[in-house]
Amino acid sequence: MSKRTGASNRTKPSSPQSASRTSQAHDNPVSVSYSSFWRRWFAFSGPAFLISVGYMDPGNWATDLEGGARFGYELLWVLLASNLIAILLQTLSARLGIVSGHDLAQACQANYPKPLNWVLWLLCEIAIAACDLAEVIGTVIGLNLLFGLPPLIGLFLTAFDTFLFLAIQRLGIRKLEAFILVLIATVGACFLIEIILVQPVWADVAKGLVPTLSGKAPYLFSSDDALYIAIGILGATVMPHNLYLHSALVQTRKIAETRGGKTQACRFNLIDSVVALNLAFLVNGAILVLAAAAFYKTGAPAEQLQSIQLEDAHRLLHSVLGSNVAPMAFAIALLAAGQSSTITGTLAGQVVMEGFLNLRLTPWVRRLVTRLAAIIPAFLTIWYAGPHSMTRLLVLSQVILSLQLPFAIVPLLQFTSDRKRMGDFTTGRWWRVLGWIAVWIVIALNVRLVWVQCADWFVAAGDQAIWLQVTLIPLAIALGLLLVWLVIAPWVVRPRQRVVSSDASTAKRTAIDVAGQLTEPFYRKIGVALDRFPSDRATLRHAVAIAKTHDAELVLIHVVEGVGGTVHGSDASDDERRGDESYLDELRTALAETGIDVRLELRFGKPSAQIIAVSREQNLDLLVLGSHGHGWLADWLFGETAGKVRHTVDMPVLVVRELN
Repeated sequence: MSKRTGASNRTKPSSPQSASRTSQAHDNPVSVSYSSFWRRWFAFSGPAFLISVGYMDPGNWATDLEGGARFGYELLWVLLASNLIAILLQTLSARLGIVSGHDLAQACQANYPKPLNWVLWLLCEIAIAACDLAEVIGTVIGLNLLFGLPPLIGLFLTAFDTFLFLAIQRLGIRKLEAFILVLIATVGACFLIEIILVQPVWADVAKGLVPTLSGKAPYLFSSDDALYIAIGILGATVMPHNLYLHSALVQTRKIAETRGGKTQACRFNLIDSVVALNLAFLVNGAILVLAAAAFYKTGAPAEQLQSIQLEDAHRLLHSVLGSNVAPMAFAIALLAAGQSSTITGTLAGQVVMEGFLNLRLTPWVRRLVTRLAAIIPAFLTIWYAGPHSMTRLLVLSQVILSLQLPFAIVPLLQFTSDRKRMGDFTTGRWWRVLGWIAVWIVIALNVRLVWVQCADWFVAAGDQAIWLQVTLIPLAIALGLLLVWLVIAPWVVRPRQRVVSSDASTAKRTAIDVAGQLTEPFYRKIGVALDRFPSDRATLRHAVAIAKTHDAELVLIHVVEGVGGTVHGSDASDDERRGDESYLDELRTALAETGIDVRLELRFGKPSAQIIAVSREQNLDLLVLGSHGHGWLADWLFGETAGKVRHTVDMPVLVVRELN
């Protein structure tokens, strides 16, 4: 009897409730294999911590700093409300992934027409690039503050964190999560030091957590400027790509395909989300409290507080506190936040590309594309407008994120409310009510943010504003209509009959189709590429065996690739050519004695191009190649043939390697 079975039968339940719990544990392997609550939570924890770093990126820093410096603790409650909305949405995202077994992008791909999926994918990619732009700017500023590196050099160095990400990702998801936790702990420790140094008035901090009515419009805020900053805080807090990523990351845990197993997974992921996102709230709250205690009503020049930037905060901390510790901790935390958010942005890019388009790029290509999309606008801004314009670019990235956010929230709420998809795990009435309230709050505030920001751009553009207007106004109208369609689609459009199949069912159908159409191939002419090395015997051994079975003709192919053959072609008459001709003649004689028909093809130049040419000219039915087992460095130094050939020819290719 296995240990698990023994454990489940050791205690006899004494009540229906305990019997139910025992049955649920028996159905869920995860719950039985861990004996305590903490171990069970540890088994499921991790995804939300990866998600939480997106709530601590430099875009959040910019809005939190300005809010605290200009309005003190007034906007703390906005930060708290934004965090509660984030917990609600991330919990629904995790539930979708756990119950349906598909992430949000896959669910969109299955339910929406292809043109709409392309639009949603493009919007999401733009949002991911905008988020990465914020991380790039934060990293550049952090490097400048810590080491005095010029922004352009720092921007160049940010391209190399691609390799850091790939190295950590190869170690596995748990190692990646551990690395992220180290970065989060670094950020938290730095702000703990700064809070201790700045010594805020905690009674005033507590008052800021509760909204107060003011006699002015818009009532909950002291001014329109405070409302604008509040909208920015919300737009920077709830990240659209995190909803796609969270629904995918929860599937990295082994979950029993039972009601009990999914119930337990949802419960522990809820705890994971609450803990992780509240830690992110504490960090963001610490930034706002730090700015309020250090700059608000402390004698800092008003013109500085009107447009405080990340690099200004570093300098003002030193001037206000008279210590180098706080500015240094601020710069270290900023650098750690930028790096951690970069990693989650890259993972989100992979998820949305695979989910919407079923397109899978190698990780380094995906990472490079995302980073280039962020570096190019940052470079152009620094080059033409100067380093002082980086904060304006940071604000632009948050506006772009605000535009994308509703296009992720609305499908999420609709899919998690669909009983056909979620079954018994369909979101309850109050969850739906809270979700849609959050949606309309987000939409309304983000519309206000975009409206105000566009108005500022039109004024700043002056005589050139017409070009912005003819571009941005139609774009805003089109996105608005698309959002309206997403909201009303379940009620006015007949749902697609297509459902997302699990990988297991898809694999089963594919296997049946493949096995049901197996026919024995017939080879009349078999090509064999030879190198004039002892390794040719492995290639010939396989080719001869197949030729004898099919009574096929062998076409022996060798390419003279030395200087003579490359430069002079068939006119070459050097020792290499003579040796190659002799080699092929000897092989033809030996094979003819075994009763095999042999044709010789001696070519000159680049091996891959000549082998492809012979394969097409001779109408080969099968091509047999030898493999040297080189690594990427040897292939780069000496050339690589097999990969280029097999990706070009339209016939079966057998690649043989002699191991002994």
